[in-house]
Amino acid sequence: MSWKSGRRRGAVVGACAAALLAGLTGTAHAVDNLPPNQPLVEDLQSGGKPCATGDDTVYVPTPPRLSAVLYDPEEDNQPSESSPLSGEFEAWWKDADGTEQRRSYTTITLTSGQRQYWTMPSDLPANTVISWHVRANDGQATSTWSDEGDGSVCSFVYDDTSPERPTISSPEYPTPDEVFWVDGVGVWGHFTVDSPSDDVVSYVYSFLGGPNGTVTADQLGGAVTIPYLPLSAGPKYLTVRAIDRAGRSSTTTRYEFNVQSGRAPVARWKLDDPAGSRTAAAETGTPARAGSGVTFGGSAPSGTTAGTAAALDGSGHGFLTPDAPAADLRKTFAVSAWVRPAETDRTMTVASQDADGRPGFTLGLRPQDSGPVWSFVIGGAGVSGGAPETGEWAHLLGMYDAETGKAHLYVNGHEAGEAVAATPAEAAGAFQIGRARGPVGYRDRWHGDVSDVQVHDRVVVPDEVTELARRKPSLLGHWSLSSVTDGASPEQSGGSPLQLGEGASIHRASQDSCIPEIDPDCTYVPPPLVGDGHLALDGDSGYATASGPVVDTGDSFTLGAVVRLADSEPTHPMTVLSQSGEHTDAFKVRYDPSAHSWQLVMPERDEAGAPEKVVSQVTAADGGEGQGHRLTVVYDDGTDTVKLYLDGYTNAAATATLPDGWHSTGALQIGRGKVADGWGEYLHGDVDEVQAYAGALRDQDIVGLGAETNPCLC
Repeated sequence: MSWKSGRRRGAVVGACAAALLAGLTGTAHAVDNLPPNQPLVEDLQSGGKPCATGDDTVYVPTPPRLSAVLYDPEEDNQPSESSPLSGEFEAWWKDADGTEQRRSYTTITLTSGQRQYWTMPSDLPANTVISWHVRANDGQATSTWSDEGDGSVCSFVYDDTSPERPTISSPEYPTPDEVFWVDGVGVWGHFTVDSPSDDVVSYVYSFLGGPNGTVTADQLGGAVTIPYLPLSAGPKYLTVRAIDRAGRSSTTTRYEFNVQSGRAPVARWKLDDPAGSRTAAAETGTPARAGSGVTFGGSAPSGTTAGTAAALDGSGHGFLTPDAPAADLRKTFAVSAWVRPAETDRTMTVASQDADGRPGFTLGLRPQDSGPVWSFVIGGAGVSGGAPETGEWAHLLGMYDAETGKAHLYVNGHEAGEAVAATPAEAAGAFQIGRARGPVGYRDRWHGDVSDVQVHDRVVVPDEVTELARRKPSLLGHWSLSSVTDGASPEQSGGSPLQLGEGASIHRASQDSCIPEIDPDCTYVPPPLVGDGHLALDGDSGYATASGPVVDTGDSFTLGAVVRLADSEPTHPMTVLSQSGEHTDAFKVRYDPSAHSWQLVMPERDEAGAPEKVVSQVTAADGGEGQGHRLTVVYDDGTDTVKLYLDGYTNAAATATLPDGWHSTGALQIGRGKVADGWGEYLHGDVDEVQAYAGALRDQDIVGLGAETNPCLC
């Protein structure tokens, strides 16, 4: 590669070269030098900011580094030749007395197309408009200045003063000096932030040390409003810094406030009234009269605080109403209830509020081609999701957030579908349970059970939604497997014991100990898995079984055990836990040596020879030597998911969708599972601490399984 300056040694040499080239090829490259291109305004920057032209001016926090991309024409280049260029910068301004000052700078020589820089001197005057332009120089010629012709002068102001710290105020959440505790969780707050400085353009803020956010002022020096929704109670704080147009930051202002717990619902009907009642008592709000198609005293969802439920027969008399509105639909509100539909093939309303010939909102279910879904409709917008099942309890919560203008639906504590924008109309009519207003009378009547209807006049935050929908699991059985009497190992609370089959025994901790490496006659015996003993299975015929099904596989359940394989390299799959149906297992938990994984296996249907499917699995490098592994299966009927946990943890590969759990009738088995010709997959190893629950334990509860005491299900 040659430089232009290296090939221009004189006119005579150049002329001879041109003549020779023309004589040999008939064509000659141009040798007359072309001046560099005029620098383009869009290629100029002041401190990394685009060139400001006209009345616009860039503000910078330090003396900036000016830059420009400079180009030389390629037409006067020989093949493979580059074009060296330097930049000539010039800046000027007027002092306070009006005297013009000028500074200039020539850069090093770089190749055409590269960005050239000039770092301005540190003695630049502050708060003064400084103008500048640039041109390119190829060693023989210069371009026109960047502001000539269609170009433009660039300008900047060096701002050496940081903005003053901002002020903060909030009508909803005053400081503790004004009101110590303020209501509360689920209530939007608005914080007005302002700065005495008139050149502030934005504010950087953070609530309670969380991630930073930035909000831009509508006008220079203007105030901003920051919305905030408290998700938990307790002391909170907001920190804010003001940022001026130069990018300089103020010091931080810290604003403290205290948030109370979320306020109670404005209306609540638990619907646990005595059988024969014609009025539903209101814990808050107005009592609701009940139509003759309402029957009180039914069973409520287990594991909840609800005592009983009301059954609505789906007729014109199956409704409850306080004959008054329960919510202002143009403001934030939420409606929730426990519901159990008796049918799912038609539109049915759990709750609504009357408007003029129509409902202001509806919460309920509606059929679709793909199956029924839960639904919340308000202001002509609807959100739907979940899968209603006849005879199955579900918790519903529909919410309109006036701050965001969006409607949300939660099913069994989880948000269903996607929130939609809605514009509610005024609906000051009566609140309804079990029906919706139509052009002529009421329609879409609920057929099924309803319990604990609540109306809030605030956002119900996610943790509260989860708690409202929670069904606390109940212990069905806990077998410590530390003792045996008449061939059975007892249940801790006096429930049905586990019967030990041939090849099964209870291993107890030995009082005598020896070390095989020291005593050659010593046979090493592994210590008990947990406590003083465990169930030992021989792998040929050993098993233990309950007298019948322990968990209802058609509903939410949790089943766990501690297991240790006797073989480091098993030759076939071995089942730890299973519960059978009429023809096959409803599920089984096994170790598959070919996959080096613990697996949850389920059949496609309860038929002889039905194909089995591995619905979830967790890879493990060993079978649990030493202390063994803790295995747990959790089926959540509310979310239609099943999870397999290993040592208290699960992952995406161990979570599967299971929309249709079926009710098994066979007994719980420890150490074996059904195969095509009867029982098989016998476990060679040890099992301990078998625990079973009705209901789905939470992740934090699973960690405690496998100990001699039950986890806290607080």
